[in-house]
Amino acid sequence: MSYQALYRKFRPDTFGGVVGQDHIIRTLKNEILSDMVSHAYLFCGTRGTGKTSTAKIFAKAINCLEPVDGEPCGRCDMCRAMQEGRSVNVIEIDAASNNGVDNIRDIREEVKYPPAEGKYKVYIIDEVHMLSAGAFNALLKTLEEPPAHVIFILATTDPQKVPVTILSRCQRFDFRRISSGEITKTLKKYVKAEGAKADDAALAAIGRLADGSMRDSLSILDQCLAFYHNEVITEDKVLEVCGATDDGVFFDMVSAIAAKNGQKALDIIDSTVYKGRDIAQFTASLMQHLRNLLVVATVGEADEVLDISHENLRRLSEQAKKISPEEIIYLIRVFSQLSADMKYASNQRILLEVEIIKLCSNVAKNNIDYLSARLSELERKIKSGAFVQNAVQKSVAEETEKPEGKAPKPRAVPEDIEEVRKSWNKVIASLDTINRAVFEKSTTGYMDDGRLAVVCDTGCKGLAENKAEVIKGRLSDMFGKEFELKIVDKGEYENYERVNGKAGYDNTEDDVFFNAATGMFSDADIIE
Repeated sequence: MSYQALYRKFRPDTFGGVVGQDHIIRTLKNEILSDMVSHAYLFCGTRGTGKTSTAKIFAKAINCLEPVDGEPCGRCDMCRAMQEGRSVNVIEIDAASNNGVDNIRDIREEVKYPPAEGKYKVYIIDEVHMLSAGAFNALLKTLEEPPAHVIFILATTDPQKVPVTILSRCQRFDFRRISSGEITKTLKKYVKAEGAKADDAALAAIGRLADGSMRDSLSILDQCLAFYHNEVITEDKVLEVCGATDDGVFFDMVSAIAAKNGQKALDIIDSTVYKGRDIAQFTASLMQHLRNLLVVATVGEADEVLDISHENLRRLSEQAKKISPEEIIYLIRVFSQLSADMKYASNQRILLEVEIIKLCSNVAKNNIDYLSARLSELERKIKSGAFVQNAVQKSVAEETEKPEGKAPKPRAVPEDIEEVRKSWNKVIASLDTINRAVFEKSTTGYMDDGRLAVVCDTGCKGLAENKAEVIKGRLSDMFGKEFELKIVDKGEYENYERVNGKAGYDNTEDDVFFNAATGMFSDADIIE
């Protein structure tokens, strides 16, 4: 007999074998015991969560001749026929390849006839969301008034695509993702049944990589058992087979980014590629690590939210003290966009390395998220004392160099303000990276109140106001005058120019009105 894949070999044949769906199993068994079986069900959930297996078990249970507490007995003729795949009472249809109107019309003709044996005829339509609009319309009437001997079980991974007219006629059951703990516990039994050996760390790694799918976990285990035949399966071997990376790498990568250590970050990527790891999988796992880090940094060690080991939880808590939530949020958004871009990239490594270099080299970004993250980073470093010594030394040097009895600088006049406006780009270029990022999109103006107007893009006014003293100090140093500043946003300044007839005022609307007037009246009627 040919080899049978583990996910087929260990497919559950009773409700007790279904993993992680107790809320659904209890309801279905109670319906069987109380004889309240509905005519249509909709099973929703991601791949590998047990939708089709539960549908088959339910079909077996309602036709079983000797059910035991809502479970199929597995011994009667009906149960054996279904287990061997020769029952004519259970009809499985793949809607992905049988999605036309004619396929559903065949069903409408067949449901008229009672089952050849047993009590119910069960139609299991897998991936029902793939049916065409015409097929759904053809199915609608049958679902609305089906014969008493017919039960429909519709399974889908995308219930949003199922018409509401179909949804309203079905009992809906949402299959949850299976936790890695439940997967690990189940895999232990399967490994023992196979006579194989795998340590707990290896099975836990498979549980994480399966992403809530029992079928995916069995496929990974199957691959590991084949690759390392007659060997003990370890975590490193699982990661080797799947092209995944151990968690310690992600701690090192985040630490390198937080410290702006580009060399170390690039070394990590080089080592990851050298070991044959998949770059897209590495990026996805890094985002998951950042998500866990954000939860710990904001909520705390929430065991019910974080499905990780106690050792990793302790390391996350330590790392969360060295990076702010704003920085983590920014990194998640960066790598999320990067993950999407990788789907269409011919060289994923280059994309990742470019993004890492940008993150570690303080390349200025023109968005609020970046500025917020950078300001939060500076606050974190100040609190940790990184800048205290430099600040004290600079303050002492300034006090030493400051001449005694120095006269205050004269106040700037409109001519000085005009000179600043001509040299504004030089002023911005002389600022440090953070302040330059705040003001590089700004312009200057004059509003007849003796102050220099700094015009900012909408949304950046608050940041600019916080940095106003920096600009005043730089202007004082460069021009030898004391300037009074007024921070305004672009819309406010344009409105001032329009009302006061300044040079920036757009007269287009007036010109249109004048042209219209000259077309309505003769030249003699228009007084210049």
